[in-house]
Amino acid sequence: MRTSLAIAGVLAVVLCGRAAAEDVAATSHVDAVTVFLSGAEVTRTARLNLEKGDHTIVFSDLPAETVANSIRVDGKATGKLDIESVDTQRRFIPRADQAALQAERKSLEDQIEKLNDDRIIAQGQAEAAEKQKTLLGNLAELPAHTEDQPGHPVPPTDWPQVLALIASGMADAQKNALDAQVKTRDLDRRIEDLKNKLSALAPARTEQTEVRVHVSVAAPLEADLSVRYQVRNAAWTPGYDARLATGSKTAPPRLDLTRRAEIRQHTGESWDDVALQLSTTRPTADASAPDLQTVTVDFEEPPKPTVSMAPAPQARAGGDEFRALAVKKKAEAEKLDGGIAAEEAAPAPPPEQIGEQSATVAAAPFQAIFAVPNRLTIPDTGEVKRVLLQQDSLEPVLTVRTVPKVDAKAYLYAKLILPKGSPALPGAVALFRDGTFVGTGTLPVLSPGEDHELGFGADDQVRVRHAISEEKQGETGLISSAKTDSRNFRITIKNMHERAVQLVVHDQIPVSQNQDIKVDIVGPTSPSKKDIDEKRGVIAFESKLEPEEERVIEFGYRVTWPGGRAIIYR
Repeated sequence: MRTSLAIAGVLAVVLCGRAAAEDVAATSHVDAVTVFLSGAEVTRTARLNLEKGDHTIVFSDLPAETVANSIRVDGKATGKLDIESVDTQRRFIPRADQAALQAERKSLEDQIEKLNDDRIIAQGQAEAAEKQKTLLGNLAELPAHTEDQPGHPVPPTDWPQVLALIASGMADAQKNALDAQVKTRDLDRRIEDLKNKLSALAPARTEQTEVRVHVSVAAPLEADLSVRYQVRNAAWTPGYDARLATGSKTAPPRLDLTRRAEIRQHTGESWDDVALQLSTTRPTADASAPDLQTVTVDFEEPPKPTVSMAPAPQARAGGDEFRALAVKKKAEAEKLDGGIAAEEAAPAPPPEQIGEQSATVAAAPFQAIFAVPNRLTIPDTGEVKRVLLQQDSLEPVLTVRTVPKVDAKAYLYAKLILPKGSPALPGAVALFRDGTFVGTGTLPVLSPGEDHELGFGADDQVRVRHAISEEKQGETGLISSAKTDSRNFRITIKNMHERAVQLVVHDQIPVSQNQDIKVDIVGPTSPSKKDIDEKRGVIAFESKLEPEEERVIEFGYRVTWPGGRAIIYR
């Protein structure tokens, strides 16, 4: 019995100690942020002086949209400190600037009240002017003469003065009415503006996430605690500047590729003077590959004769197959949308240069993290913050491409090979040629070592002409006739540059959709490549043009099909 009482007493002391645990308000600030392609991880830090015993450290300044299961607490202390548990909850917390906010609200309400009073006075002025106009109108309608009564002689009326008085009074009344209307309209606008400001004024309380950290301290100490959490309304998107110097007869071409990042955040908190990192991962995307369901095939059961003639039940495999195809297409769409799967599978990138300073790149097997030099401030407005990531100077291979069948112009292309380092994410490219902006393009997902061509606009120093040299239709054969359709083309290209250029001419020939229709390429010039970019019938002629050289490409096609039937080109 005494042992039970002793144990109960110890438990009571412990429980009382727990109940008396002191709440310590932690004043924290955002110290570091890692921004993902979708979402961000924020690190808040706070320095505390704690006495011996149990304490509950309260972080009350996390934004409302904090992902609860992403919250992690750690840190360093000058003594032994144990984190026993971490609790989170949503709370409406009074704003720190509540007094100033209430004063601003009261000022706006007083201004609206005064303007409403001024509007009532203006409306009274307008009503008085209208009554004055009515009285003057009645005065103008009085009879010109009144019969004399015995003993009451009527004085003569000075009608010119009366008419002048009526005209002057009507003008004043009209002016007063117009002034009142203008004043009322202006007051209405001002009242509406103040009401909008009042409605847009932040509430006196804000919804925030409160984190309560229960700790046990063995002896008085000083602790630096960090709270890490993820938020959704933040992202960064890559952007590029491609500046091409076409060079000269003696200077080779050069392509300067500048990588930039556009950062946006609307998370409910301002990131002031933070250490910023940009990650190529997307933590909110699906973490696992889609599952496939079993697809079976079987004989369809014969329909059972019934009065209602109900159809036989369909095999269940078809629905599973369609679901599997839908899952597959969804995965492909997500891959095309972000291109993240290819990036995460890329090899670990080595450190890169950002601007004029070395970037710290935290390399991992499936991601790259760019450490932006210097601390930055990104407000909670959703506005774009642009930062410079990296600059590369490349030696491009220039080619001139033309599609004279559609457009008798030559276009300059530069092939770049992505240097070693982190992969290039998909994004828009601003294109400059010899210092002049020529347009925009897009850059796909590129791994280090991959090549890609960028177009830099029309090249007026390469002249292109396209003509149909011959069109002929006829029949062949003695026993069984066949019809033919022949077309021959002549393409002339002249290089007006001081240096040689690599030339690529694209054209096309028909593609047969029936084994009885034969298509043959004819002419003295044979194409260098066929089915360009896996497009059937698209051909290319590749060559090198020296300065002032003119090249003539003559080719054509002949279509043969059985007589008695007609063909159509689509």
